[in-house]
Amino acid sequence: MTDYGEEQRNELEAIESIYPDSFTVLSEDPVSFTITVASDAGENDETVEATLKFTYVEKYPDEPPLYEIYSQENLDEADVQDILSLLQQQAEENLGMVMIFTLVTAVQEKLNQIVDQIKNRREEEKRRKEKEAEEAEKVAFQGTVVTIENFLSWKAKFEQEMAELKRKKQKEEEQSGKAKLTGKQLFERDHNLDTSDIQFLEDAANSVEVDESLFQDMDDLDLEEDDPDFDPVGLGSDED
Repeated sequence: MTDYGEEQRNELEAIESIYPDSFTVLSEDPVSFTITVASDAGENDETVEATLKFTYVEKYPDEPPLYEIYSQENLDEADVQDILSLLQQQAEENLGMVMIFTLVTAVQEKLNQIVDQIKNRREEEKRRKEKEAEEAEKVAFQGTVVTIENFLSWKAKFEQEMAELKRKKQKEEEQSGKAKLTGKQLFERDHNLDTSDIQFLEDAANSVEVDESLFQDMDDLDLEEDDPDFDPVGLGSDED
């Protein structure tokens, strides 16, 4: 007949000697204790840590001990569930043998894996952000590729904005009482405009004055007045 009590006492003594700084007895009936394990230092000396609580059942080690994560540092919920699943698996595989050291060792290795995973996740996140930054810079340099769809969308938006600006401008002009007419509208309102240019030229021709002081004294010029063909003014004869 197996003496479960003796096996439990012997294991407890061995565990206390192996983990003197992290082993703590919580109660003696039933026997319950905690062991704190931490990973090796990872990047930037970061570690993860878990305090495991074990409670012997009456027929331990033929039945698995009760276990839980008593406390933890730097572990997320997924990591906690992974550790609990690992403890269950190891307990089932080691039934009939004292197993606390085996369970703790398995958790220790798992914590080291988690630290490595944290490092890998950070490196992947860093690479992802660098790639996103490169893509954003590339897009900014190349600009937006013009397609029929985005051109038509831009054109419709542009025309809508221009129409809105035109309506606002017309409304402001109407409110200020200074609405300006187009050339066509002015022409339609005043039919005399079609002859205004001609009238202007005729008026200008009739108003031309000659400043005789700009010419030399006609008496000082040596002109052959006896010449019947001589025209002193240069205007030609009336017969022409």
